[in-house]
Amino acid sequence: MMFQGWAAAEQGRIEDGLRLMRDGLIAARRTGAKIWETLWLALQVQACNAIGQFDEAFSLLSEALTQVERRGECFYEAELYRLKGQLILRRTDPLGTPSPTDEAELQFQHAIAIARQQQGKSLELRATVSLARLLRDTGRREEARMMLGEIYNWFTEGFDSADLKEAKTLLDELCAG
Repeated sequence: MMFQGWAAAEQGRIEDGLRLMRDGLIAARRTGAKIWETLWLALQVQACNAIGQFDEAFSLLSEALTQVERRGECFYEAELYRLKGQLILRRTDPLGTPSPTDEAELQFQHAIAIARQQQGKSLELRATVSLARLLRDTGRREEARMMLGEIYNWFTEGFDSADLKEAKTLLDELCAG
């Protein structure tokens, strides 16, 4: 049910996907299952972020990070901090001004550090792409290019994956400009 919900959200049927993911998590919790709960919560965070439900996204993210601390389920911890950085960038205060980019940058850097510690190169790549975009958008293109180039060049295969395609597109843009 969780994967069906995630697939529906990825196909643009976000409300339907969220409903399935919520129902799936409830059903899993009824059985006492705890494994992968941080992943299920992260998928819901992504869907909520996509449709601007930031309060719910932050609530789910907080719950996931609590699970990381409480149960030590940290395989997706780097991605949770990357998502936190993305949410911070999209959130606005009541006056409509964007959140400070410094806070988001810290979250992306923390995600990268965790991924490196866990030797999770794919999650490190995702977090680096997010940070490189932020650096590009704040006038730090060379820093972004160097950082992204370093992690991108580590990979020797899988260049048809969505994450590596996204990284390559951004890297090409940073090299051209």
